[in-house]
Amino acid sequence: MTDAPVKNPFRQAMAWLHTWAGLLLGWVLYFMFVTGTLGYLDTEIDRWMNPELPVSQRGLPAQEVAQRSLAYLQTRAPAAESWVISLPLTRNEPYPRVFWRGGAQPDGLGSGEQMLDPLTGTALFGRETGGGQTLYRMHWKLHYLPEAVTDWIVGVASLFMLIALVTGVIVHKKIFADFFTFRPGKGQRSWLDAHNMVSVLSLPFQLMITYSGLIFMMFVYLPLIIAAWYGAGEKPRQTFFDEVFETPAQSAASGRPAPLASLSSVLGEAERRWNGAPVASLEIRHPGDAQARILVRGDFAAGALRAADLLVFDGVSGELIAEQPALRSTSKAFRDLMLGLHEGLFAAPLLRAFYLLFGLLGALMIATGLVLWTTKRRQRLEAADHGHLGLRLTERLNVATLIGLPVAIAGYFWANRLLPLTLDERAAWELHCLFITWLLLFLHAALRPREAAWREQSWAAALAFGLLPGLNALTSSRHLGHSLVQGDWIMAGIDLGLLAMGIAFALLALHLRRRSRQARKQQFWPAPSRTSADC
Repeated sequence: MTDAPVKNPFRQAMAWLHTWAGLLLGWVLYFMFVTGTLGYLDTEIDRWMNPELPVSQRGLPAQEVAQRSLAYLQTRAPAAESWVISLPLTRNEPYPRVFWRGGAQPDGLGSGEQMLDPLTGTALFGRETGGGQTLYRMHWKLHYLPEAVTDWIVGVASLFMLIALVTGVIVHKKIFADFFTFRPGKGQRSWLDAHNMVSVLSLPFQLMITYSGLIFMMFVYLPLIIAAWYGAGEKPRQTFFDEVFETPAQSAASGRPAPLASLSSVLGEAERRWNGAPVASLEIRHPGDAQARILVRGDFAAGALRAADLLVFDGVSGELIAEQPALRSTSKAFRDLMLGLHEGLFAAPLLRAFYLLFGLLGALMIATGLVLWTTKRRQRLEAADHGHLGLRLTERLNVATLIGLPVAIAGYFWANRLLPLTLDERAAWELHCLFITWLLLFLHAALRPREAAWREQSWAAALAFGLLPGLNALTSSRHLGHSLVQGDWIMAGIDLGLLAMGIAFALLALHLRRRSRQARKQQFWPAPSRTSADC
C-alpha cells in the first residue's frame, strides 16, 4: 500500500487498486502467509509436538526397511485392497510410514496409517497432535469452514494478492531506489519505506508463491475448460482426471490367491533402471492376488518438479510391465514445476531457510501495508478533527491479527504440552485452543485503547514464545539441555527459534513502550514554537 505521489491518471488508478486490493483481504492474506510459511518447518514442528518419537534414522538399506514394513502390513491389515510403504529418504519423511486402504480389517476400520521404527519394524506411537501438518494445511483450508467455501476465499485472496503485487510495481517508478531508502522515526514515511523495502526484496518470491498457489487450484477455478473438451458433469470430469493422472497397467483383483513377489528384487531392479537413484515409496495393489501390482515411485522431492518416475511390476512374478516418466507433457510439467516450487519439498536446508525468510518477509509486507493504511488515515482524520468507525475497526483488526495470530499459534504449542494425553479428540482441541486464544485477543483489541493493545499483545507474544522452551523442559525429556548434548538439532532448533521469537516480540514491546512515553512527554511539554527573534 503506497502513498507515493502520482500524477499520471493510469498510475493513480493503479495506486487506488493497489491500496484496496491489499486492504480488503489483507488479514486473510496475512493468515495464509504466516501459516503457509510455517509449512516449511512442518516436519520439524511435527517432531517438537511429538517428543516421544526418537531421532529419525535415514540411510538404512531400503530393502531391509521395506521388508520390515511389509511384515507389519501383513500382520496389521492382511485383507486390505492396497498397501503403501513410504521410505525415510529426506526430512519430508523422517520415519517409515505405512498406509492401508479397503478390505475388512481386524479393528473394523477400512483404512489407516502408522509410523514405524526403521530398525525393528514396530509401530511408533506419540501423542495425538495436529502438529506442523495441520498448521500448514490451514493456510488454504482456513479450518472450520467447508472446503467449497475456503477454496473460493483463498482463490479470491490470492488473486487480490497478485493484483496488489503487479500494481505495486506499476506505481513505484523508482522501485529499486525505494529499496535502499529507509527513514526511521518519520511516521507514515517510515512505514512506507519499510513496506517498500520488504516488498522489493521478496518480490520474485511473492510473485512465484502467489501465482503457483492459483495453479494449485486451477481445476476448481477454471472448470469450464474441462467441460469444453470433456463435457459437463462429474463423469466427464473424472474421465479427464483419469487420463491426465492415469496409472498404467492396472487391473482388477482376480480373486485367485498368489504369493507376493520379492520386494528386494523389485527394489533392486528399480534402482538399476534409475542409475542408483533411491526409491521413495511402494504401493502394492491387490496384495496376495494373482493380479497384484507393485508400483514403485521415485523421489519427487529430488527436484523442483512435483512428479516422480513410476515403475509398475507384476505383483507375483516381479516382472516390469510398465514405466511412466515424471516428464510426460509440457503443460503437465509446467503445472508440476509450479506445484514443486510452491511447496519447496526439494529445498536443501539453506534454500529452505530462504523459503522461510521470504515467507516471513511476505507476511511483513502485508503487515506494514495494513499499518501504513491506518497511519495515513489517522493523520488525515486527526487533521480534520473527527474520528472514523472504519479506521478504528481496521486498527483493532490489525492488532488482533498482526500480533494476535502469532500469540494464538504460540497457544497451540502450549496446548500441545498441557492438554491431557488421554483427552478424546486431543488434536482437535489443540486447534480449538488456538482459535479460542485468538478470539480472546480480538476481544482484548476491541476493549483496550489502541496503543495499549499493541503493547500488551506484544508482551503477551514475548511471554508466550519465550517461555515455551521452559515449558518443554518441564513437560518432556527433549529439552535444550538434552537435545544440545545429544545433537538432536531439530528439537534444539525449534526451542531456540521459539526463544528468538520471544526476544523479538519483547524488543517490539519495549520499542512501543518507549514511543508511547515520548508521545506523552511531547503532549505535556510541547516543543516551543519558533519566533522571529529566534531566526
